[in-house]
Amino acid sequence: MTNPSDEVLFLAHRIPWPPDRGDRIRSWHLLNALAARVPVHCGSLLDGPVLPGQVDAIAAITAGYCLAPRTPSLGLAAIAALASGRPISVAAFASTQLAQWVRQVLAERPIGTIFVFSGQMAQYVPDDYRGRVVMDFVDVDSAKFAAYAAAARTWPVRAIHAREARVLSAFEQRAAHRADLSLLVTPQERDLFVSRMADPTGVAVAALGNGIDAAHFAPDAVLPEPALMGAGPQIMFTGQMDYAPNVAAVAMFARDVMPVIRARHPDAAFTIVGRAPSAEVRVLDGVAGTRVTGEVTDVRPWLAGADCVVAPLLIARGVQNKVLEAMAMARPVVLTTAAATGVAGKDGVHFAVADGAAGLAARVLALIEDRAAAQAMGAAARRFVLAHAGWDQVLAPLPAMMGWADAA
Repeated sequence: MTNPSDEVLFLAHRIPWPPDRGDRIRSWHLLNALAARVPVHCGSLLDGPVLPGQVDAIAAITAGYCLAPRTPSLGLAAIAALASGRPISVAAFASTQLAQWVRQVLAERPIGTIFVFSGQMAQYVPDDYRGRVVMDFVDVDSAKFAAYAAAARTWPVRAIHAREARVLSAFEQRAAHRADLSLLVTPQERDLFVSRMADPTGVAVAALGNGIDAAHFAPDAVLPEPALMGAGPQIMFTGQMDYAPNVAAVAMFARDVMPVIRARHPDAAFTIVGRAPSAEVRVLDGVAGTRVTGEVTDVRPWLAGADCVVAPLLIARGVQNKVLEAMAMARPVVLTTAAATGVAGKDGVHFAVADGAAGLAARVLALIEDRAAAQAMGAAARRFVLAHAGWDQVLAPLPAMMGWADAA
């Protein structure tokens, strides 16, 4: 049996419910898996007003919780970070209320392990805590900022991203040395994380993947979105549309790939589905058959109505949940090498990999012009997800990673 004194303190940079975006999906399933074994206390930050059902969902599975407002604006966080030498993305998640609650829980409860979801939350682990610390970095955020810096077109933006990459990398390394175990979402991210460390001696790092709820994301669970019916080939992208890599991906696809596709299929449409579309995304509406929906109540009908789903990401870290969701829905997926890195499927069988506008257009055209091949790829993708990507399968190593004595 698990030691009953091994209560867990779970810290997340964003409240893990609703599980409707990549980080929340992972944190919600981790929180549930831990709470099924031991009492868990959940501390996280709120980006805005409390959503209906949000508190009830967390309260139902935890022994206690703190949902602290995320108060610093990005501008104030940047000023505080520059003044203190901290990463901006760490200062942005600083909360006196949450820090005080952490201290109280550690003083009052037998916390055997602090599970830290996302590197920014390492700031809440007290220096004098003597229990086990498990850090889930998910992916290497500092490498992402380095990529932003390399892609930046102006000096101020490039300098800000370069500084963030540098100081965040140092912060990540200190957190990894403090932790008993650090987790990354793929073996590739794990190896990248270790390669960027000045001194990896004594640091334990492992890969723990992302999964998918294949019963929820199932091709027979919903009917296709009516707005997609009776038109030409339907190409789909889903994601959080104020996230810079997603913005860059859809802009490139709409402006560079869709004209090539529409030269052969003038009625082909590219639909961008996802909340909070930025100004750069909104201006794409109407460009080369592109439609921007904004947030939808359920992404599955839109996926069900797609002839092809694309993930043309130029910068991608870890496992792309949007890819797993489309595969679970038996949709043929065309994705870049970067987006395919975290999914252990086979190009040409479970998805199609291409880079550059011409390559992406060619793979999409091949699928929308050969329905039998597209259906076969979608079916193979669904089988792959069922065999390898269920959350129970993915999280099976978690008890041993937590150091629980009864882990199989």
